[in-house]
Amino acid sequence: MLEKIHTDNAPAAIGPYSQAIAAGDFLFTSGQIAINPASGQVEESSIEGQTHQVCKNLHAILKAAGTTPDRVIKTTCFLADMKDFAAFNAVYATYFPECPARSCVAVRQLPKDVLVEVEVIAAK
Repeated sequence: MLEKIHTDNAPAAIGPYSQAIAAGDFLFTSGQIAINPASGQVEESSIEGQTHQVCKNLHAILKAAGTTPDRVIKTTCFLADMKDFAAFNAVYATYFPECPARSCVAVRQLPKDVLVEVEVIAAK
């Protein structure tokens, strides 16, 4: 059975998708970008600021689903510029100290021209 997960503490979907789907013992989040859920806007312009907001959004979704960051199995990270890799890692590591499996790739462009997007798979 699939369960849609939604919280007002993370940005509403900007397309035809859910913030996350719980399937059995697993949670799959949609990619999160640096939208502040309170304003609905991208407020940060640096990779560090955007990464903080992305991780806060992901943590809110994990909480809404009844799980925690230490139960994250895998993340997929998309960067607009691989030159931001070290700065991204410095912030990311503070939110995911358990070091889940991860893929990190550079992409040509992200929604709303943000610098970073991250999705997670977690155990419930």
